Amino acid sequence: MAPVPPGIRFLTSFNRDQWYRAFTFGLTFLLYTSFHLSRKPISIVKSELHKNCSHVMEAPSESSSSQQPVLHPELDCSWKPFDRNNYKQLLGAMDYSFLCAYAIGMYLSGIIGERLPIRLYLTVGMLTSGLFTCLFGLGYVYDVHSLGFYIFVQVANGLVQTTGWPSVVTCIGNWFGKGRRGLIMGLWNSHTSVGNILGSLIAGYYVSSNWGLSFIVPGVIIAAMGVICFLFLIEHDSLKNIKKKILPSWDTELLLGQESIGVCVPVQQVVVVKSEAEPSAISFMGALRIPGVVEFSLCLLFAKLVSYTFLFWLPLYITKAAHLDAKKAGDLSTLFDVGGIVGGILAGVLSDKMGKRATTCAVMLLLAAPTLYGFSMMSQFGLGPTIGMLLVCGGLVNGPYALITTAVSADLGTHKSLKGNARALSTVTAIIDGTGSVGAAVGPLLAGLLSAQGWDQVFYMLMTADFLALLVNHGPWRYFVNFLL
Repeated sequence: MAPVPPGIRFLTSFNRDQWYRAFTFGLTFLLYTSFHLSRKPISIVKSELHKNCSHVMEAPSESSSSQQPVLHPELDCSWKPFDRNNYKQLLGAMDYSFLCAYAIGMYLSGIIGERLPIRLYLTVGMLTSGLFTCLFGLGYVYDVHSLGFYIFVQVANGLVQTTGWPSVVTCIGNWFGKGRRGLIMGLWNSHTSVGNILGSLIAGYYVSSNWGLSFIVPGVIIAAMGVICFLFLIEHDSLKNIKKKILPSWDTELLLGQESIGVCVPVQQVVVVKSEAEPSAISFMGALRIPGVVEFSLCLLFAKLVSYTFLFWLPLYITKAAHLDAKKAGDLSTLFDVGGIVGGILAGVLSDKMGKRATTCAVMLLLAAPTLYGFSMMSQFGLGPTIGMLLVCGGLVNGPYALITTAVSADLGTHKSLKGNARALSTVTAIIDGTGSVGAAVGPLLAGLLSAQGWDQVFYMLMTADFLALLVNHGPWRYFVNFLL
């Protein structure tokens, strides 16, 4: 008999449950990658909406005898209404409209998601998100210059995108237990950085020629992934809550009574299935009383403020500080996300080894502050140090953010105080990420306001937020919260 190839032996070593876990891991990874892929284009297109128009050609006026050069208004290279001097505030308002709607919607999304089938809820969210992402790009196609139009699209998109995170975290939490959760979640959470990288590359490819496609292509991708979600997503292992008792295959049944001659006949296999009662959904206040939910929610508020400020403003900052065009700045900003992938995995591994997720977050937050200060001096560095700084800063900034939104949320959503009620996971995830999204909304808005006074002010704000995240996570505040609740 011919030997079995090693590859076949490896594949057949997995049982059916392990295959389903691997499939769910990969599918949910791709689903949320498409969410972040559709969020990234706005940060790349910002530098195209308001260009540095100093290169606009000057031409002599034919009616002027002095031949003085004048600017031709038709050569204006910025996209109205972002051609004004307050363009940073307008761009910041667009970020704020999306993120504020996202933060508000997130609190409701987890509660709604617990009461609806995850597969359908997530599918509808992805299809509508694809619609609104494409609609933003159609503003270029149909020459729309209304600020209200773009803000409306951002608000609507922010609301429907809240369907994503509680759904995928609940799904992955249903399939994976607490063993090595930090490592598994760290690997899985790299979808945020992968999505940011792909979104940057796609948007950067079209940004100079047709920035509308920078939105339309990601919009089509997330809508297509919504269809795949509907067809293939398995929400949970349905066998976990089912107890089976199988009687012997050829049991016998005594007929005609005990005193008569017993006639035994074969009886078909009997399967007794007993299903546990479906646990009730947890209330909002009940979720807040779970130890650690409030503290980690506030920690994520400040950590996500820093992360999302980089997400929405890093390409523009690189454009101004390093004097690069939009495409090159977008490509360079992907290194920050590469560092984020490494940081998220490292945070997960360390927290598994030590068994202390809060301490892991605290160490990375402590190291992030001086790194942010060094990053603020990027314009004085060469290309090599800049690349290194982007990688290190990305790891330290996104490490705590990734750990809290995944492994910590899953731990708290299956806390022992819940007595096995796994339906709390969606609500706990929504509370933590919703609070973090408040910071995500405030950070880019403040960046838009403070950058008018100089980019140094933005980095001082980021360092302050980093310190506050450390304080609420590992300070006396934790004991105060425990006393109140």
